[in-house]
Amino acid sequence: MSEVVEQDYEQFKSLFFQLTGINLSLYKEEQMKRRLNSLRLRREIPSFVAYAHQLRENKQLLDEILSRMTINVTEFFRNRSRWNILENKIRNLASEKKQLSVWSAACSTGEEPYSLAILCSKYMSKNTFSIIATDIDQKVLNTASQGTYLEQAIEPLTDDERRHFSKKGLLFEVEDDLKQTVSFMKHDLLLDPSPGQFDIIVCRNVLIYFTEEGKKTIYQKLSNSLKPDGTLFVGSTEQIFSPAAYHLRSTETFFYQKTANER
Repeated sequence: MSEVVEQDYEQFKSLFFQLTGINLSLYKEEQMKRRLNSLRLRREIPSFVAYAHQLRENKQLLDEILSRMTINVTEFFRNRSRWNILENKIRNLASEKKQLSVWSAACSTGEEPYSLAILCSKYMSKNTFSIIATDIDQKVLNTASQGTYLEQAIEPLTDDERRHFSKKGLLFEVEDDLKQTVSFMKHDLLLDPSPGQFDIIVCRNVLIYFTEEGKKTIYQKLSNSLKPDGTLFVGSTEQIFSPAAYHLRSTETFFYQKTANER
């Protein structure tokens, strides 16, 4: 890529940071540049700098770019065998704790936090657990909070899990009791402070978009957000190679526990 184009993109990153507070330097450059460039070309905008100026004036364009920063691919109980391990942890916690707090980070369109709510509801009453579900993209949060899904989305669920949904026309909607256990909020994993202290944090299939520096920032934030002995559940390509640096220890593949003598 020519030096002029490189300078154009560098200036765009600076303008985008001023506009949104999002530091694109902490995202994998080629992957992010390719994704944003395809949006720019589709809109027939001559340069990245011109794109940045249009983003400032056009909320629809800004919403579009925020939606494309990550690919919102998700499903209920994605990689079911891993969720079976998490269910055992939730069962044990339910026998030990009167209240359980859970954070679904980068929750996309809601399948993950509702999966968590289904598991928690098997072992706890709705007033004894709470789930905060966050994402950088307000559009997917709006979709998630509605809690409505096409039939093919719930086909992999067991009959017991499907009872948490009611049919509304062509869609299936999460029952109100379950929906009330999940709170959705906009949150930038890199920029924003932690939304609380949690017994369980699920952060899957999002760290692949970040540089090593960005990952370190997020791992530290996630660790700081865990209660002692709390559990972090990550995606299948997101193993932490030096967990002790974040006061974590590996318990099973893709699961980490906060060491008890740390905050």
